[in-house]
Amino acid sequence: MTDHKNDKDDRNGNGTGGGIAIGRMTGGAVAAGERAQAEHRGTGQRNAGRDSGAGGSAKGRLSDEPAGAPVNVPAGVPRAGGVAVGELSGGAVAAGREARAVDSSRDLLAVTPELLEAVTALRGQLPLLVRSDGDGVDAVGDELAGLEAEARRTGRTQRGRLVRLRALLSSGATAVGGLASAAAVAEAAGRLLT
Repeated sequence: MTDHKNDKDDRNGNGTGGGIAIGRMTGGAVAAGERAQAEHRGTGQRNAGRDSGAGGSAKGRLSDEPAGAPVNVPAGVPRAGGVAVGELSGGAVAAGREARAVDSSRDLLAVTPELLEAVTALRGQLPLLVRSDGDGVDAVGDELAGLEAEARRTGRTQRGRLVRLRALLSSGATAVGGLASAAAVAEAAGRLLT
């Protein structure tokens, strides 16, 4: 009787999870099952989020699809509670009871001249803003300063920094978000992250 109950729980997604289906994976970590753990600790250098080799070759990629080809989200996740991902190019995915996914990667992206110019312009406008407690300007200023220093020193920046900065500028939670230069930074960062 116990075995029958466990089988039913598994079919309903209450056991080890419903599985994971991925259309194309070019990096990251995946785990499925009860207490599954997936952690991505990548330190690779990327340009525009692609892991493909020079000229878009398939060397080092886990997919046979050409780089940049559209990817459909896989149909039919194995069971209830499962996860379907169209394309995974970093990060972590875990499915299952008490499963855990951690993205502690330090992927580096090449900073475009357009992004660096927008960051410099926005940093120049921050001192002109009328300030209030909790306006988020300091958090934005810190991320911008770190991005600019890193980009001028290495020509690259951490993926996580771009994600945080884009979230700060796009959330509407900061006084900075309404500036045209903030929109330019968020847009340029978004292009690097896709």
